[in-house]
Amino acid sequence: MTDGKSMLGKIVKVTVDRPMGSFHPKHQNLYYPVNYGYIEGIPAPDGEEQDVYILGVDRPVKEFTGRIIAVVRRSDDVEEKWVAAPEDMSFTREQIQEQIFFQEQYFQSEIILLDERERQE
Repeated sequence: MTDGKSMLGKIVKVTVDRPMGSFHPKHQNLYYPVNYGYIEGIPAPDGEEQDVYILGVDRPVKEFTGRIIAVVRRSDDVEEKWVAAPEDMSFTREQIQEQIFFQEQYFQSEIILLDERERQE
């Protein structure tokens, strides 16, 4: 398992298994307004590969390479989600919350941003 905070600012390659505009395979009412995928080879606490929300890409994609800009730490789940964006883009906490609300509304979570990493350590 890799700690998300240590990945903030790192460039990653995300394999998209739930492209923008798709629905969750098990929860048919969960619509994905953003691309969502995983990082191959980085295990998450749930035993699957690390999940990543992709912001700043306005069309469905199969793969994405970008920078980890935030970590979504869930207090009521074993997982944390990472947030990636193109290298030249940044988002505020409010912008991130708004874009990932479709799924995070079901969890108690906090967003740790890249520029806050140093202040929290």
